[in-house]
Amino acid sequence: MENDSAIAALTALARGTCPDVFRLLVRHEPDGLAAGEIARQLKVPQNTMSAHLGILSRAGIVRSERRSRSIVYRADLDGLRTLTLFLIKDCYAGLPELCAPLLAELTPCR
Repeated sequence: MENDSAIAALTALARGTCPDVFRLLVRHEPDGLAAGEIARQLKVPQNTMSAHLGILSRAGIVRSERRSRSIVYRADLDGLRTLTLFLIKDCYAGLPELCAPLLAELTPCR
């Protein structure tokens, strides 16, 4: 991952409702949710939700697929893993014991 990609993902997650959208999609893995359902659950207007989903998609942490007449969104867990690994890449640089608590917290997520 390049710095620009990491910045885009972190910036997307720092915008308004975007962290809520991402967490909701993570909870609904692997099935995902239709855009309208995401908007309904988070009580956000559909046009605003479309903008948030576009930001998250362009940042590489949400993906979409057409199912019949709906567009279903899913958290891109590979994108999240890439971002997380990018952020902690140098964690073991000489002092692996410093990363042990972080890695222990991440392990149950697998």
